[in-house]
Amino acid sequence: MGCSTFSSDDIVIKSPNDRRFYRLIRLDNGLSALLIHDPDICPDGDGASPNSTDCSDPELEGGEDADDEDNDYPGSDDFDEDEYSEEDDTDEGEEEDAQQHRSKKRESQSVASQTKKAAAAMCVGMGSFSDPYEAQGLAHFLEHMLFMGSSKYPDENEYDSYLSKHGGSSNAYTEAEHTCYHFEVKREFLKGALERFSQFFISPLVKMEAMEREVLAVDSEFNQVLQSDACRLQQLQCYTSSPSHPFNRFFWGNKKSLVDAMEKGINLREHILELFKNYYHGALMKLVVIGGESLDVLESWVVELFGKVKKGAGALSELRMEVPIWKAGKVYRLEAVKDVHVLDLSWTLPCLRQEYLKKSEDYLAHLLGHEGRGSLHSLFKARGWATSLSAGVGDEGMHRSSLAYIFGMSIHLTDLGLGKIFEIIGCIYQYLKLLRQVSPQEWIFKELQDIGHMEFTFAEEQPQDDYAAELAEHLLIYPAEHVIYGDYVYQVWDGEMIKHILSFFTPNNMRIDILSKSIDKSRASQLEPWFGSLYIEEDVPPSLLELWKDPPVTEEELHLPHRNEFIPCDFSIRSDSTNSGSSNAFYPRCIIDEPLMKLWYKPDSIFKLPRANTYFRINLKGAYDDAKSCLMTELFILLLKDELNEIIYQASVAKLETSVSFFSDKLELKVYGFNHKLPILLSTILTIAKSFLPSGDRFKVIKEDLDRSLRNTNMKPLSHSSYLRLQFLCKSFYDVDEKLHLLGGLSVADLKEFIPKLRSQIYIEGLCHGNLTEEEAIAITDIFRKNLPVQPLPNEMRHKEQVICLPSGANLVRDVHAKNKSETNSVVELYFQIGPEFGEESIRMKALIDLFDEIVEEPAFNQLRTKEQLGYVVECSPRVTYRIYGFCFCVQSSKYNPLYLLGRIDNFINGLEELLVGLDDDTFDSYRSGLMSKLLEKDPSLTYETNRFWNQIVDKRYMFDFSEREAEELRSITKGDVLSWYKTYLKQSSPECRRLSVQVWGCNTNMKDVEVEEQQPKKAVQTNIDDVIAFKMSSSYYPSFC
Repeated sequence: MGCSTFSSDDIVIKSPNDRRFYRLIRLDNGLSALLIHDPDICPDGDGASPNSTDCSDPELEGGEDADDEDNDYPGSDDFDEDEYSEEDDTDEGEEEDAQQHRSKKRESQSVASQTKKAAAAMCVGMGSFSDPYEAQGLAHFLEHMLFMGSSKYPDENEYDSYLSKHGGSSNAYTEAEHTCYHFEVKREFLKGALERFSQFFISPLVKMEAMEREVLAVDSEFNQVLQSDACRLQQLQCYTSSPSHPFNRFFWGNKKSLVDAMEKGINLREHILELFKNYYHGALMKLVVIGGESLDVLESWVVELFGKVKKGAGALSELRMEVPIWKAGKVYRLEAVKDVHVLDLSWTLPCLRQEYLKKSEDYLAHLLGHEGRGSLHSLFKARGWATSLSAGVGDEGMHRSSLAYIFGMSIHLTDLGLGKIFEIIGCIYQYLKLLRQVSPQEWIFKELQDIGHMEFTFAEEQPQDDYAAELAEHLLIYPAEHVIYGDYVYQVWDGEMIKHILSFFTPNNMRIDILSKSIDKSRASQLEPWFGSLYIEEDVPPSLLELWKDPPVTEEELHLPHRNEFIPCDFSIRSDSTNSGSSNAFYPRCIIDEPLMKLWYKPDSIFKLPRANTYFRINLKGAYDDAKSCLMTELFILLLKDELNEIIYQASVAKLETSVSFFSDKLELKVYGFNHKLPILLSTILTIAKSFLPSGDRFKVIKEDLDRSLRNTNMKPLSHSSYLRLQFLCKSFYDVDEKLHLLGGLSVADLKEFIPKLRSQIYIEGLCHGNLTEEEAIAITDIFRKNLPVQPLPNEMRHKEQVICLPSGANLVRDVHAKNKSETNSVVELYFQIGPEFGEESIRMKALIDLFDEIVEEPAFNQLRTKEQLGYVVECSPRVTYRIYGFCFCVQSSKYNPLYLLGRIDNFINGLEELLVGLDDDTFDSYRSGLMSKLLEKDPSLTYETNRFWNQIVDKRYMFDFSEREAEELRSITKGDVLSWYKTYLKQSSPECRRLSVQVWGCNTNMKDVEVEEQQPKKAVQTNIDDVIAFKMSSSYYPSFC
């Protein structure tokens, strides 16, 4: 057993509002660990002392045997697949609180706040740069294999089963130079989880039979991003980098890269064990543990469990490369999957990790990515060349490596802008010349410094395992004292360093990538092998390179930004000076209820930060009467956002955010963040909105952008299946193809004629929550009255959605081809309609649905993904569509067609009766108590609490204590109740079983298989719906609830 050679409670600089206690220790094997005592983890304030508390249950921790159930390991590379898409993928009119193909543990449910649990993370200072060239993706594969059993816990599912049984979850990701593993778990079971977790890094088995299965999971993971434009571009940048550079790799790994290596005689197991031996040692490991126990207890656990990690030779030697990453003077044109035009520019900078106190690259990113007057964004927008622009050093490991920092600019272009690429680059070099001429400005740095400081001082908490993973990464790159503060701090003003960094922004140090659907395929003779992407490599004309080096003129529109008037200076806490201890202080109360407006208000007395969230939904007259009205309302809101952009952007820099969006006939406006300047921003927004009419030039650009967005809708099969389900269920659903058809004929004159009618009558419902007094909340409503002096929209004229009532015993099927003709993934989304909410009974029904989900989620993953390897995405979850309850099973697969997938889902559902009957009382009680604890946990931040309240308002439910009521209802629910619910709503023999199967067919499947299947004898009659409109016209609907 090891011991700690260093321990300090005073190193880490934390926010004055951070109630947690931190201790840094170093073990004699070189492992560094940050221990965090969180007093809020223990109930009823028991964790107030950082050196006296033990939240664990000794009887549960000691010899708790994990059950035999398998649980999926959801490993991921956490790559943003939608970085280059302007498609929202939010289904129109959707009012669901269910998970839309995202990690279940991250989705805030309508009746429950996020949990606050214990958590841990381990960051190992080795990543994909260490892949051997002959086995690319090996570091990622190693990450997967550590989950597959250890010498002490040989059962492959021991770790995940333990977490699943005790309200936990896990994840991991592989970056260029590090690999991070993290988990969260109910507070009582932290030590048991750490016991299993620690064995990853001590004695993993890496069994050959497990490798043969897990390589399929790696391959399925890769297939999820195969049609992602962002991933395709990143891989092209890797593929075209210098052959000897670490960038020149295939970091994801797939079946081909790994199995081909084995077929060439490479012993993958030996290579994995060699990687583990060389890099998985104490000197390269950074551990973070967050618990309610005292720091002394946490330290004793870490010493006991991680002291057995082997001692290594020390930190990795710093990577150095003399060759440039990319060839100079080149343009790469890559064929896009979606209808987009993106100009991506990259400059290679030296590694700046040691200069984090200066943040010179962030100073330049602030200016190059600015969207206010005088900015590049403003210039490109005025000329109709671009719709969005971002700049800076990315967060991905490739962009922030010890080899180099990659500073990027990503510009979404219009059709006109696609033909002006060299002019756009010329303008960028004009602005860079301007920055050199005016010299770095200390006042700009001071603004960034003030914003960073206030963000740090008044930071909102994030989910525990995310926080643990973030700090574990930071231990690798920052000194221990700045493991929290490092991202926020602007401590040293160094104008000379900024000039030095500016010297790298030259044409000969620039890579140009153009991602577009409009590529000349006759010239695209080159193929990136892993994604199969077509691309063209061209030389930039030498005359242009010379011109860009020293532009002779600078556009007069370009200048430095003005001072930011939205930076707050009043951080006083209202609850310190007002009485907020009334009996209903836990929930919002209605303080205004008039024909024009209803306002809910709740002051914050819990988080005590100078932040407020003000959310509003504004019903607009006739906004959703028909498809044309819906489309014109959407255009109006997009043009309004475009008009507001410079103001909204300036406020967002000062951490006062604005969201403007469209739901049925409602404009949703959210203004949230630091509350000092919030009324000023809201007043400015409404002053513009009350009289705004679009110009012809901006109408043309935004119309083109909307056209492109509509064409890109449903390109992802998972989004497509959800869209089709809602199209089927919702009475008023305007199809994307119908909108596209109408959009072509719309003119700016049509819109100008429509807008006054839209604004002539309105109804506003809102929530003011946070650091606001009641008087301040009422003053906010006065801003609305002053700027929108119109007639109220009567209740009967406000749109209310209705949901189809599926007939008794319905077994409906909707088959469609994937929209993207190159998409290999197929999807089955099997929806069971349960019924509408009815008063107090709705709480019991929701409790039954949630408890059923709690019980079957892990077995579904275990059977359909882990054992049957159907595909990477296997999910089941409740659906609440305009307050109509349902339940969904969803599988995405690049290997099997929808008929086979549906058969396997049905087989699993049919076997659930045996599973439910076989649950012993203790296991059932564990699931029930686990769900109750989730429902009763407090929100980790003001934002989570606001969103939970807002969901109740949007759904017109107004049960702000729904989660407490549901938890109370769970006490009386028995295993027999759940079994009865299952037999009633999911067993096909029951007349109450009403189901809709939406089936999206990938390009490697044949829908003619349906015809063959139809000729086979069936156990249950299916009805294929070919004409959705006709079916809906002949159907009955539930009354509207919201």
